Amino acid sequence: MSRKKTGLSYADAGVDIDAGNALVEKIKPLVRATRRPGADGEIGGFGGLFDLKAAGFTDPILIAANDGVGTKLKVAIEAGKHDTVGIDLVAMCVNDLVVQGAEPLFFLDYFATGKLDPDQGAAIVAGIAEGCRQAGCALIGGETAEMPGMYRDGDYDLAGFAVGAAERGRLLPTNDIVEGDVILGLASTGVHSNGFSLVRRIVEVSGLDWNDPAPFDSDRSLAEALLTPTRIYVKPILSAIARTHGIKALAHITGGGFPENIPRVLPPAYAAEIDLEAVNVLPVFSWLAERGGVAAQEMLRTFNCGIGMIAVVAAGQAAQVAAVLQKEGEHVEILGSIVPRRDKGVIYQGALEL
Repeated sequence: MSRKKTGLSYADAGVDIDAGNALVEKIKPLVRATRRPGADGEIGGFGGLFDLKAAGFTDPILIAANDGVGTKLKVAIEAGKHDTVGIDLVAMCVNDLVVQGAEPLFFLDYFATGKLDPDQGAAIVAGIAEGCRQAGCALIGGETAEMPGMYRDGDYDLAGFAVGAAERGRLLPTNDIVEGDVILGLASTGVHSNGFSLVRRIVEVSGLDWNDPAPFDSDRSLAEALLTPTRIYVKPILSAIARTHGIKALAHITGGGFPENIPRVLPPAYAAEIDLEAVNVLPVFSWLAERGGVAAQEMLRTFNCGIGMIAVVAAGQAAQVAAVLQKEGEHVEILGSIVPRRDKGVIYQGALEL
């Protein structure tokens, strides 16, 4: 007597719908914790809602940004530490919004993996929720994609999408940047989320393990030190914009460093003159430069080198802007000034103290 053949299921193909549902239940409290005026819905629908009127805007311009975390994720995956890369994901998006004078309003994430682990997923989303809290924006939705065959076991990727708003006429950069405007630098927390392909190569040639003490921070493992989250500058900068009206332009120092990012916010006729000796180079960058034999110019175009955000400020208000930022917890340095452009968009004085 023949036996009836059992058909295949989605789970047989490697996709566990129950695991996805379990993840949604785990992260619901995390999402609720990011609620703000304009966003108070639950996740689980087909789209997230946001009420601009409830958020207090009258005539807003919407600004959107998206980004990822890059190969910093490989450090998190190999070290088994997933609770901070979500902060990086939010930071890379919302810092790009605030440089345009925008208040981040809401955030959505995309999490793709080969095999869904609800606990791992919840740790990642916990980081995303923490980043949203730091930025003052709501996590109103996201997508989890389990794609066997696309990713090796344990691997995953993240992408983020943020939307902010500014009242019409208050966008940055302003149109009154002039020679003599002061350039302020806001300190970074470390490597942030750029240059990790080079970082991982340097770690490889060093022969160190992720669990070894960091050569530049013996109180933490190498993985913990390198996974220090990207600083979120949103609330201090919005406070400085509102209280001083002195900020003319902002540049988020990401991939490309000073030479690629600062000229993006300057008029074609002007350049930024930077005193490299005023840059407080963090120990991690000194170690990377020394261990990898990386030249100073390459460091400046790959990493933030200790400065995660640049502000161009009216000379007469530089002290006031710096004071507000410092009161909000930022470490601020005067790095230089705006000068007429001759060739390059960034002119260096002095040497980087690596």
